[in-house]
Amino acid sequence: MVPAAKDKTLILGIETSCDETAAAVVADGREMLSNIIASQIEDHKKFGGVVPEIASRKHLETANDVVERALTEAGIGFADLSAIAVTNGPGLVGALLVGVNIAKTLAYALQKPLVAVNHVMSHVAANYLVHPVQFPAVCLVASGGHTSLLYLLSRSETQLLGTTRDDAAGEAFDKVARVLELGYPGGPAIDKIAVDGNPDAFKFPRAFSGQDQNFEFSFSGLKSAVINTLHNLEQRGEVIPKADIAASFQAAVVDILVEKTRLAAESKAAKTVLLAGGVAANRQLRLSLQENLTRDGIVLYYPPPELCTDNAAMVACAGYDLYKRNEFAGLDLNALSI
Repeated sequence: MVPAAKDKTLILGIETSCDETAAAVVADGREMLSNIIASQIEDHKKFGGVVPEIASRKHLETANDVVERALTEAGIGFADLSAIAVTNGPGLVGALLVGVNIAKTLAYALQKPLVAVNHVMSHVAANYLVHPVQFPAVCLVASGGHTSLLYLLSRSETQLLGTTRDDAAGEAFDKVARVLELGYPGGPAIDKIAVDGNPDAFKFPRAFSGQDQNFEFSFSGLKSAVINTLHNLEQRGEVIPKADIAASFQAAVVDILVEKTRLAAESKAAKTVLLAGGVAANRQLRLSLQENLTRDGIVLYYPPPELCTDNAAMVACAGYDLYKRNEFAGLDLNALSI
């Protein structure tokens, strides 16, 4: 074991919930000793989105190598680990099963505790790796599969304030990017082209806007409005102003995310707000949240881009808290889609 890791609680995190195969070693719930990610973006790009069967097969092909690289980079062996933490849901069931079965095998063979980590909560935990978070706090989790507002009393006490009724914010980004032929993944593509667009060019809907104490989200209607606008322009033979449509769509998403987050922080008198998930890498969302929250004296924290998207360091971090509370999973652990 490397000197830096001596006498520390070492958690191996494994993440295979979607299209990243990842493994990481985190010491004492804060110190990243390794964080290996094998992305499948190139494998799914030609389909315009993630194909579950392909994702599962790629995880099978790369997972063992990724785990080995994580241990090597951390400078430790399997025997040095304190526990194995794995994402068991929500996510793509076939993809999740790859990681879950690897984690169960390791836990059984090494006689180490097995910890089951919720994917949404692991995104929250990404902030703990880089920020000295003060509680209570409100956290906005916005990703391809989830959009939720959480009230955090501590690293282990969480209340759900609201979630999406239909499409998640990241899913809407991907679908709008697809119809605009901007490529996959959609979030970064829209963020890039929107810089050159007019966010006021189109008035797209903002569901649940202006409803105090309502922390629910809905992006399906917004997505449909963008698609209908595009079809109408095509039917009239007009040039498609992709940058304007992207900027207007992004503005609608950001407006509602910021409004709901600010209201949630206000309702809970929280002076700390966390941003997490893949959409947390969106530049306009970060800027708008920063501007709005600073006026109210609220501190905003968000992870660096590499910890916003799916990774295993956040899984190991979240797993550390469960490990310290002796919340272990059995070898009958299964994958959960929701």
